[in-house]
Amino acid sequence: MSQQRKHGPSHRLDTIYATDQPRQDFRFDESVARVFPDMIRRSVPGYTTIIPMIEVITEQYVQTGSHCYDLGCSLGASTLAMRHGMPASGCTLVGVDNSPAMIDRCEHYIALDDHPLPVTLRCEDILDTDIVDASVSTLNFTLQFVDPGRRLELLTRIAEATRPGGVLILSEKIRFDCEREQETQTRLHHEFKRANGYSDLEISQKRSALEQVLIPETLGEHTRRLEAAGFRDVTVWYQCFNFVSMLAFKPD
Repeated sequence: MSQQRKHGPSHRLDTIYATDQPRQDFRFDESVARVFPDMIRRSVPGYTTIIPMIEVITEQYVQTGSHCYDLGCSLGASTLAMRHGMPASGCTLVGVDNSPAMIDRCEHYIALDDHPLPVTLRCEDILDTDIVDASVSTLNFTLQFVDPGRRLELLTRIAEATRPGGVLILSEKIRFDCEREQETQTRLHHEFKRANGYSDLEISQKRSALEQVLIPETLGEHTRRLEAAGFRDVTVWYQCFNFVSMLAFKPD
């Protein structure tokens, strides 16, 4: 596994919600793109573990001559992880995101990385992007931002485009059926944020901004939908508080 990554364009400390402000829905705009590496590191428990493991998983399941997709690639952390898990030739890697600000910065990160495999970046909605002959696809904290009524449609298209023996890596924030467990996991997540320097005001305002944008579901809901889409053997390979990463396999 590659141990080094070159630094991309400069980014700043996340202070977007540090001052009292009118409520508005969260958007992946330029202000978020500038601070996104700091934001996600301090907000998502286990993110710094998940990213390098995407490289390991990609290396295990990439198939010669196939396409690999990072759907909702943001600044390209998981794209680069997939790239370093793929052979230098014989495969194609595609990163897709509908935020121009994210794609613009992602291009810089890709250019600074020293792996020879070319990466194609598409600035478009993952619900519309073409997916063909895939062996590894990644939805890394992306599906939770897709309209729940269209999630099965997206996963079905991914499954239909995936080669037998291929895999989908799906990372998500989840919710829990048990109210007590939900409260416990939420409290621990907030404590994680406080430990990383976020104030109560920042935690509260970001939670409010995400309420109508990020719609979490239970593990059971994810598993049933993945199976309905055509995947099998859904496996949780990582969990920290209310954040998980799963593998879903296309049957041979």
